Amino acid sequence: MSTKKNSMKSTLTVLSCNHVLATVIQLMIILTVSSADSQLAAVNLRTKTTGDNYLQVPQGSPFKIAVFADLHFGEDAWTDWGPQQDVNSIRVMSNVLDQEHPDFVIYLGDVITANNIPIENASLYWDQAISPTRDRGIPWATVFGNHDDAPFVWPIEWFSSSGIPQLCCPPVNVSDSGSKDCSFRGTSRLELMHNEIQHNSLSYSKSGPINLWPSVSNYVLRLSSSSDPELAVAFMYFLDSGGGSYPEVLSSSQAEWFHHISQAVNPDSRVPEIIFWHIPSKAYKLVAPRIFKGKCVGSMFKESVAAQKAETGIMKLLEERPSVKAVFVGHNHGLDWCCPYNQLWLCYARHSGYGGYGNWPRGARMLEVIEQPFSIKSWIRMEDGTSHSQVVLSS
Repeated sequence: MSTKKNSMKSTLTVLSCNHVLATVIQLMIILTVSSADSQLAAVNLRTKTTGDNYLQVPQGSPFKIAVFADLHFGEDAWTDWGPQQDVNSIRVMSNVLDQEHPDFVIYLGDVITANNIPIENASLYWDQAISPTRDRGIPWATVFGNHDDAPFVWPIEWFSSSGIPQLCCPPVNVSDSGSKDCSFRGTSRLELMHNEIQHNSLSYSKSGPINLWPSVSNYVLRLSSSSDPELAVAFMYFLDSGGGSYPEVLSSSQAEWFHHISQAVNPDSRVPEIIFWHIPSKAYKLVAPRIFKGKCVGSMFKESVAAQKAETGIMKLLEERPSVKAVFVGHNHGLDWCCPYNQLWLCYARHSGYGGYGNWPRGARMLEVIEQPFSIKSWIRMEDGTSHSQVVLSS
């Protein structure tokens, strides 16, 4: 979600082409150094066989997940503010990853601000966003948010007396001349997902069933026992909550898909289930704290819930499954709470990126799954190394 603008951005002037290139090259250098620093971790590089749908709990350790939400790479790419935010977001992710050493990372939507990206292939920015995770040899999965394939929005100031700024498309790598023409057509969900999967062996993301398109990131991953890859400890479901190129909604077709796939992989609801999508459902409005926090756990209650446009059945299905422990969303940058809802928890992540609206401190939601006895614990890890808002979600 990026409907509000930081006040500091309104005073910015546009960059020259050389200034843009200098900032992008600075980011590339940071990524290169980050990659070099992570060479020691290469011996633990996790690889997967094509088509794998499962991850595995480490022997004798919990399975830890870092959730990065609303990174908004590529925002206001023609200003001196925008590219610097991408550099800052790299720092946030690097700090969290180096402090927590997760086994898996989830990118919970709005990875990029496509409506601000004036280049032919926005996968350049997508690739930058996942680079801290990839460089450390950590597998990941992504879901789409409402900004990831949004059409380019022409800034109104470009039509003033100052005119359109001198644009320069960022190079694919430092050696590239950057001479390619800019493009304003945008990059579709399918293209973004295809490029991620095609070029990253550590990606567990999937394009999902064709019959659910234009909704793309709909898939399920099994978290397997440390002793037996065929024995499920938990199932993680990823759903595309829309926005951008089509309405902000989880469709009835997606609800039906979830019903069928959950019955197929977990017919007796014996195995715990965790759900991830970007835009909160209307149920979040029902549990949102107003005056008192009640049983909610969190540190940010700065805005109202911006929910999906309609409720078409997914929440009813989740409520009916005792195996569903929690739903995690992003979208609202000023919220990071978890609140109980019937037998499950509705949780926000934490605004991780410096792109997008709001000046609240950045961080990431952490999840920890313990196999025996089973439990799911969560907390927020901040950029500065502090942590807070610990909550047990499996009780």
